[in-house]
Amino acid sequence: MVEITGVLKGTPAARHGIRVGDQLVAINGNLIVDVLDYRYYLCEKKLVLSLCRDGKEFSVNIKKGEYDDIGLEFETFLMDKKHSCRNKCIFCFIDQLPRGMRDTLYFKDDDSRLSFLQGNYITMTNLSDEDVERIIKMKMSPINISVHTTNPELRVKMLKNPNAARSLDYLRRFAEAGTEIGCQIVLCRGINDGEELARSMHDLAAYYPAVKSVSIVPAGMTRFREEKGLYPLTPFTKEEAAAVVKQVETFAEHCLAAYGTRIFYVGDELYLEAGLPIPDAEYYEEFHQLEDGVGMIASTKQEFFAALEDADADDRAREISIATGVAAYPLMCELSEALTKKYPNIKIHVYEIKNNYFGELVTVAGLVTGKDLLEQLKGKPLGEALYISQNMLRHEGDLFLCGMSIDELSESLGVEICQTSSDGYDIFDALLGNTW
Repeated sequence: MVEITGVLKGTPAARHGIRVGDQLVAINGNLIVDVLDYRYYLCEKKLVLSLCRDGKEFSVNIKKGEYDDIGLEFETFLMDKKHSCRNKCIFCFIDQLPRGMRDTLYFKDDDSRLSFLQGNYITMTNLSDEDVERIIKMKMSPINISVHTTNPELRVKMLKNPNAARSLDYLRRFAEAGTEIGCQIVLCRGINDGEELARSMHDLAAYYPAVKSVSIVPAGMTRFREEKGLYPLTPFTKEEAAAVVKQVETFAEHCLAAYGTRIFYVGDELYLEAGLPIPDAEYYEEFHQLEDGVGMIASTKQEFFAALEDADADDRAREISIATGVAAYPLMCELSEALTKKYPNIKIHVYEIKNNYFGELVTVAGLVTGKDLLEQLKGKPLGEALYISQNMLRHEGDLFLCGMSIDELSESLGVEICQTSSDGYDIFDALLGNTW
């Protein structure tokens, strides 16, 4: 049963006398454990809610539209605690974090509900057969799965969990049930690359069309790995990164010929490490793995130049600055140059921020800290506003990973700090100073 923490006025729940503090036990005889149960069984037009108040059970009958809400609120989004990760992955980024950061940053989730609701990746190692049946019954699709390798023994080694081998069979069960699956392979040099990567791609391709896409991204490594005594990983060399790109692209072309889709895509970071150009937006088809850093640069670029082409030039004047990570720096320079060519009275300073906090192997903008921004931008011309990626801040948009607030940074640098998404249209409007 789940405690009700709010009842919205004017809703069916309020009209039927349901109160804050009541406990929801079941809907139409189905026990309610979390948000998935609630939303799934709420879709019926006729509901019998079994509730408990002060230890006494009672029921409420509600008629509603199929997709209408009834007005109940609960303490948490999931109506339950997040399911934590039971693995000890050799490449885990959270294990590499320094001490003293926000407590929430050290929590490792491995929750199938968040995979369905928010696109998070799960390893399946903490799923039971009953969990799998529930996912299939409720048609939780799509679901994102961190596979890393289809070699059972190697997966156990990489995840340090004996369930890592057995849980690979859940891929087959999901595929046979028609569940749409997005897969991820975090590539570790000398471990699951080369022949092991070839095996994994071949095995996952066999699950098409259930497996819609697979991202291949390099393991992230901070400067704290060695002092924490973690598994010894080393980054790919430029030549090795190029070989990975070629291997994946070659296999993807075979899939394109066989299935009409590439299925397999390399993360932007590997292209940058290899010194290779990012493919055009068309290459990424429907951008299945955008949130995993696959095609992000191509998507942003396509959107920005579409916005630039549609806009009328004018004589507006402003001086602003952009601060970004090493990986996105060339892109932001390209976008800024194109914009100022059309709007010659706009001046943009673009600053590349090296990640001293986590180490220079970390190049993505989302892991740039307020501390590094302050140290590397202090005393530099910033203009009337400094633009940064909203991914540098937590969901609430107020704190960097290092704990510094955006207001603290703004005050220290003496400039207004503005956040932008990775959407190219959003970036274009922000840099022009457009407000809607």
